[in-house]
Parts: sequence; structure tokens; C-alpha cells
Amino acid sequence: MPELPEVEIVKLSLKKTIKSKKILKVKVNNRNLRFKIQKDFEALLKRRKIIDVNRKAKYLIIILDDNKYLIMHFGMSGTLHLLKKEFDFKNTNLSFYKGQNFPSKHNHIELFFDKFKIVYNDPRRFGFVKFLNSKKELVKFLKNFGIEPLEKKFNIKYLKKILNNKNKNIKNILLDQKYISGIGNIYANEILFFSKINPNKLGKKINISEMKKLLVFSKKVLRKAIKKGGSTIRDFKNAEGTKGSFQDEFKVYNKDGFRCPNSLCAKFIKKITISNRSSFYCPDCQK
Repeated sequence: MPELPEVEIVKLSLKKTIKSKKILKVKVNNRNLRFKIQKDFEALLKRRKIIDVNRKAKYLIIILDDNKYLIMHFGMSGTLHLLKKEFDFKNTNLSFYKGQNFPSKHNHIELFFDKFKIVYNDPRRFGFVKFLNSKKELVKFLKNFGIEPLEKKFNIKYLKKILNNKNKNIKNILLDQKYISGIGNIYANEILFFSKINPNKLGKKINISEMKKLLVFSKKVLRKAIKKGGSTIRDFKNAEGTKGSFQDEFKVYNKDGFRCPNSLCAKFIKKITISNRSSFYCPDCQK
């Protein structure tokens, strides 16, 4: 599943392509995504101008004229593709986890512009695309999301608040979108390694020194991932057809059995399962 850096890359790629452009036509090939697409979806979007493209957590937010919004979530396998009028099928992928060539199946939504179209593809259909009628609806949709690690409000005071007396382990707290939005399994593993915190350690046992490390490395890891173009676990490419490369920077994620990257440590990375997710950590460095 894409995390904050990957959706940020999609946002930046898409923004270059569609900002200030007008949607000329909408075609829905399959309404049965995670949430059923509205019956009047085509009419609601047709002739609307794209004002801007934003992101909140793992959600893409397309701002339309007249205070309307289009929310996209990619689920496990959703991707966006850019097709030019001349139907160049290379480097179509605005999204992640797929090859660069335009897929022949599962193209659920097509947005037509003057000289190109954007296609939403999702084989597993865990993602969704939803039209919102007002800023009020958008605020309501986003109200249960916690602060993002890159926001100024993500500070010691906030960490104390969400960790205080929590009998929940720190890995699950990092992944809980109502506390901290945008972090997924990959980056939680990396953040905890740099912070030298065992993923099973309870929130209430995280001390001030560890909180400071969580603050620093949450921001550092996510910013570096964005700079590197995200993590290409399979074949993510951005609008320019360039792969993300943060996977080359992984210290512990998917490194089960590898020696700890800390040169002073002789232990090996261990894989465990926490809440049905794979967790990777060094049993010696992370206490």
C-alpha cells in the first residue's frame, strides 16, 4: 500500500499535468470500487476546472472549481496513468506498484482533457474515487486523521498526548491514522530502527529522549523518501517515467537475516509479525 511519500510523488506528478486544465469528458467503466461511484459522477465532473492538487496522509485531493473536490485513495493496487492523444503507451504510470506500460484491464475511470486523459486502474478494487460537494464535506472526511509527521504541530507536546498511558505498542501507534497520518508499514520500520526503539515497546514506556528521536527520524525518513522519489517495491514510476529509489536506502525493511547496518553491531535483522504486518528490527540496537 502506498504511504505518504509515494502519494506525495503522485501529487507532484499529477499537479504538473492537470492543474488549470478542464475535464472535458468522464467515462466510468466500473462503479464497484471500495465505495460505489456516485450515479451522477460523470455529470458532476464534466467541464470542471482543476484548481489544484493536494494530499492529506495517503489520500490525493483534487481541488475543483466552485469548491468541489475529488478524493482518491489507491488501496493496495490502485494506479493512475497518463495517456497522450497520440496514445504513447510508454511511461504512462503516474502512480506506483505497476509496470510503466498502460494496463489492458481494470481501467475503472477515465478523465478526458484536451490532449490527454488520466485513467484510474485498480485490479483489487480496494481503492476509491469520491466526489465531494463542498469544503464542509472535505473537512468532515478528514476530521478523524491525526497530524502528519511533516507538520509543525507534530512535536513533543503532541507525542506526549498520544503516547500517554497507551498500552498499545509503538509500531501500531505509528500506523494508526487517527494518531499520526501518512506513515505505513515500510516507513514505520525504518523510523523505529533509526530511533533505536523496539516495535513492541508500549507507548506509555516511550521516554522523552525516545520521543525526540521519533520526531527527528519521522521527518528525516519521510523527507528523504520524497526526495528519492518514494519506494519502488515493484515498479513505481512518476510522471517522467523515473523510478523511486528509497528502497535502496532501506536499513531494516525486508532485510530479515541480513546483518544489522550498524557497523558496531554483530546481530542480524529479525522479522516478526505485529497485527498481521511484517516487522523488521535489530534485537540488539532496538530496545
